[in-house]
Amino acid sequence: MLYSSQSRRDFLKTTAVGATVAAIPYTFINSQAIAQEDELKKDKTPIGLIGAGSMGTGNLWAARDYLNVVAISDVDSRRRERANKTLSGGKATLHHDYREILDNKEISVIHIATPDHWHTKPLIEAMLAGKDIYCEKPLTLTIAEGELIRKVQKETGRIVQVGTQQRSQFNLFTKAIAIVADGRLGRIKRIHAALGGAPSCEPIPVAKVPTELDWDRWLGPAPSVDYRYRPGGRHGNSNCHYQFRWWYEYSGGKFTDWGAHHIDICKWALEANGQMDDIISIGGKAEHPVPLKDGMPTENDRYNTATSFHMTARLPGGTELIIRSDSDNGALIEGDKGRIFTNRGKLVGRPVEELKENPLPENAIQKAYKGHPLISDGRKGHWANFLHCVRERKEPISDVHSHMRALNIGHLASIAARLGRTIKWDQEKQQITGDEQANAMLSRPYRKGYEIEM
Repeated sequence: MLYSSQSRRDFLKTTAVGATVAAIPYTFINSQAIAQEDELKKDKTPIGLIGAGSMGTGNLWAARDYLNVVAISDVDSRRRERANKTLSGGKATLHHDYREILDNKEISVIHIATPDHWHTKPLIEAMLAGKDIYCEKPLTLTIAEGELIRKVQKETGRIVQVGTQQRSQFNLFTKAIAIVADGRLGRIKRIHAALGGAPSCEPIPVAKVPTELDWDRWLGPAPSVDYRYRPGGRHGNSNCHYQFRWWYEYSGGKFTDWGAHHIDICKWALEANGQMDDIISIGGKAEHPVPLKDGMPTENDRYNTATSFHMTARLPGGTELIIRSDSDNGALIEGDKGRIFTNRGKLVGRPVEELKENPLPENAIQKAYKGHPLISDGRKGHWANFLHCVRERKEPISDVHSHMRALNIGHLASIAARLGRTIKWDQEKQQITGDEQANAMLSRPYRKGYEIEM
């Protein structure tokens, strides 16, 4: 039987003490980490920003001790100017076309924080231009894009960090992985990636494009459609900027938005436990706010990604990965010896409580972190890891290959949800088997004029 919401709540109640245990400060910083951070602060890295919205600005602000923002690109002039004032005191060069930053030989490091449908094109072109890149998650809009990114990364050897900063939360997610890797849970039988539901909305009217926004270029590779906006709430309702994530045209919805975080933790746990097998099938139930036909929305004036879902991915040996919207946001990992739950606020479970009497080996967390120095925690630490790896030419904690192994599960869940049926996956061939319609959804055409420049 699937793990019920009720039994899950009971588990979290009975392990409430674990939250206290997990919250006890853990001493990670050593002389190596201190030296590395001092080096990053002393010799700040010049960086160019592509996509100057809240994520791009927030990321670079968090890492401001290590970075010197020298160039900013965005198709919204107001965002360019605001980011310039916030991040560089108005000293950065401003660009409408990101390719001007890629052409700048003085800039070797790039941050890409565009909407999801605009990640792959500048990322590949940046690698080909000899840049190292920190790219926001999810890395791609399709599985085919991920194959291309991985191919180019291998060919160019560029350092690419994906913005799944949960991997750098040492006292929560990284510690959870260390617990798994140390055998405290035994063989993993079932994992839950709880992503929360997505919003719906009333019809959004066609609106005049704001004067500061180049709407055609914002759409980029996606199909040309009218700009829509209705005021209200923090962000309003629109098919642009923050709300792009609720449209299948630009995103995978919660399957790839939060899925890029929690499915990643689930897959990381499996691999840390030696369970390297990829999924063989995925299916379940999902609710959408608009009718779908052949997996595509039939209405174009409102959000269309799945609002609720309960999908089950099956792996060889009987292990299940359940992707759900109906319980606490986070990752629940169940093994035959114990289980733990972690999210951005807690790490709980009996194996966590037992650390008081039976602590992890001294280097367990750093070992889970690929042996990298544990420079700083959370978002800032994720940047420190990236910049350290740029200097040392090492694979970062969130590399494109591990990211795509996890993200592809979210993409496949999205396809199965949209078609309303179980699909089977051939990892070796990177194909959906026995379903031509589903297999055709592994890629999307790019709009003319916005193809990737190879």
